[in-house]
Amino acid sequence: MLAHPSGVDVSSSALRFLAARLRKHRQALGTRWRRLSAGRQALLTLTHLRNGQPYAQLAAGFGIGTTTVYRYITEAVELLAALTPTLAEAVRSASMKAYLILDGTLLPVGRIAADRPFYSGKHKKHGMNVQVIADPKGRLLSASPALVGAVHDVRAAREHDIIDALTQAGINCWADKGYQGAGGAVRLPYRCRWDSLSEGHQVVNRSHARVRALVEQAIVTLKSWRLLRKIRCSTTRITSLVQAVLTLHLASCD
Repeated sequence: MLAHPSGVDVSSSALRFLAARLRKHRQALGTRWRRLSAGRQALLTLTHLRNGQPYAQLAAGFGIGTTTVYRYITEAVELLAALTPTLAEAVRSASMKAYLILDGTLLPVGRIAADRPFYSGKHKKHGMNVQVIADPKGRLLSASPALVGAVHDVRAAREHDIIDALTQAGINCWADKGYQGAGGAVRLPYRCRWDSLSEGHQVVNRSHARVRALVEQAIVTLKSWRLLRKIRCSTTRITSLVQAVLTLHLASCD
């Protein structure tokens, strides 16, 4: 296999953040020597998450074995996932926002033996449902643990206690018709055939759509980490991957 240098479009602050956490983690473990330094391990992890490169390619590029690549990346991902803010912390930090925007996105996965629960009728593909919260400017604030793709958005939001948390905090949340019946702080467009809506209701729905559309920027931010565009690992690891990406994004924004 040929190896060649390539660029990774991730901010240097994310690299420094992860490298510092890895150094601290190694000191806590009492690690004396490893094949890669903390900085190189951080770069390896960012390359995998950002570019979605398989372990074999990374092993050739970094001059280590595929087993070592897997072990280093898993260690870094779990470390990042443990640093992810909880929903309560995310809501508390957003308490001064005028409102928030909520939407669900599907992270595609390869078909597996028990694939029926993973099939999303809305998206016509197999995947995992992740609930995304954005601020009024479309910036990514929070991403929920992953549920199977067959779970509807409103059910996912309830299972993650997102609706209750926003309602208790008194923060209005804009969402689409997929959250029908959510109640609480969730604000929905009028549900009716367009030609049956009054002119006033049509104006409200257009305004609602313009506000809600900004959540797509947050979803694009999440999926700019190419590993999440087509996940080939075990579905049990997807939540950790999403949390790791969220932690890196928030660290880059500080």
